[in-house]
Order: sequence, then C-alpha cells, then structure tokens
Amino acid sequence: MTPLHLRRAAVAVSAAALLPLALTGCSSDSKDASSGSTASAAKTSPSAAASESMDMNELFGPACSSVPKDGAGSFAGMAKDPVATAASHNPALSTLVTAVKKAGLVDTLNNAQNVTVFAPTDDAFAKIPQADLDKLLADKEQLTKVLTYHVVGQKLTPHQLDKGSFATLAKSELTTSGSDLAYTVNDTSKVVCGNVPTANATVYIVDTVLMPPQ
Repeated sequence: MTPLHLRRAAVAVSAAALLPLALTGCSSDSKDASSGSTASAAKTSPSAAASESMDMNELFGPACSSVPKDGAGSFAGMAKDPVATAASHNPALSTLVTAVKKAGLVDTLNNAQNVTVFAPTDDAFAKIPQADLDKLLADKEQLTKVLTYHVVGQKLTPHQLDKGSFATLAKSELTTSGSDLAYTVNDTSKVVCGNVPTANATVYIVDTVLMPPQ
C-alpha cells in the first residue's frame, strides 16, 4: 500500500473511532437540554402561573355572582372609588356602610392606603341577635373597635390567606386559613367573594362579623 493510501486509511479509522463519542455527547447534551427544559417547566407550571395571576387580578367566591354587572356597584365601578364609598354602592353591604357611618370611619377608611378590608355582608350582621346589634350600633367606641378589627394595614393576596396572622387597625390580630380559594377568617367567617379591588384597598367579603378579642 502506498503512503497516500496509508494516510487515508488512518483518517478513516480515526473518524470511525470518534463517531460514537460524538453521538454519545450529542445524546447527553440532548438529555441535559430536555432535563433543563423539564425543570424550567416545573418551575413555571400552568397552575403556578395561574395562581400568580389569580393573586393579582381575579375575583373568586360564590357571592361574586350577585354583584351588579355594571354601574357604581359593579366590580369595575368599585375599583374606581375608595373603599368606604365603594362599599356604599354594593347592596349586600348596606348594614356595614351604616355601621361605618355611625362610627365616623368613612374618611378614615377612604384615606387609608393599601389596606385589606374583610367586609361582612348584611346576612353576616343578621346572625347577630337584633338587640345585641342595636346595642353595638349605639356604642361608638365598641363599634369602632369591631369595625377596625376588620381592617389589615396591608394589601393581602389570596395566597397570603392560606395560613396567616395579620395585625389589624384595632391593634389585635386576626388569622386566616384555607387553600384552593376557600378561606376562613378566625376559623368562623368564610370568604364568599374575594380579591375585590377598590381604589385604596383589597376587599374580602365575609359571611360572619369578626369580633375582636376581649
């Protein structure tokens, strides 16, 4: 065999030897890329992305369907007004609005910044015996304490309600628990419409009036 033929044979043998290694490397890179893609997908799964979106924008709860579709009392209308004014346009919160006015808290709530209000419905106030409710509405000091106990000095997302303890404007704490958009405050009051935006607050409408610790 001539020297030229020998060199060509050597090149062919070297190429044949290197080909499996190259294929193995490509296979390994492909697996690594696939693994990295899977890990990345796990970090930003659809459910996680949906949860983040929910925290910021969406409403939830069975009572949300009873809110007017348009006008000042609709969700879009409430988002334009500060919280006490927004509540006054919601027909399900009329007793709360009356109580806020009696306690002289309209300006306090409307001027607060970035707060969360747990707003009891009319049905929530109806659970209180009428004589006790009348007595509460007539006692401005106690009424103020009860109402400010429903206000937390920061905006809370639904995710924060999973298991939380938060200071209120009444200077005592309330607790929240739950998951999958089913939340309870102080183990007694259920959120029936949550994540409602107003100009200065996030509102969670609840089915039971919260009583501060004595």
